[in-house]
Amino acid sequence: MEEMKVLGRENGCLTVALSGEVDSGNAEAFYEGVIAAYAESPSNVMFDCENLDFIDSTTLGTFVKILKRVKTDGYKMSLKNLKPKIKKLFLICSLDSIMEIK
Repeated sequence: MEEMKVLGRENGCLTVALSGEVDSGNAEAFYEGVIAAYAESPSNVMFDCENLDFIDSTTLGTFVKILKRVKTDGYKMSLKNLKPKIKKLFLICSLDSIMEIK
């Protein structure tokens, strides 16, 4: 999936960069890619969303699905560098109360 790139692991955190659009058409591939990278060595997960241009409600659900898996294993998930319009979606849905949004 070209919209997702694993940047690596540092200080016990898997960092994944997102770009372009993640929506209902590629949300399942996004989920599978993240979980495959996470399963190699479970840890905290950080999404760098600097180049992410669009998400839809399916993507929000996919983030929650990833969060459930990460939290079940005792780790945390966070997002950083969200564009204002995308950050607003997370805030409207109160997702900032269950995951860290920087």
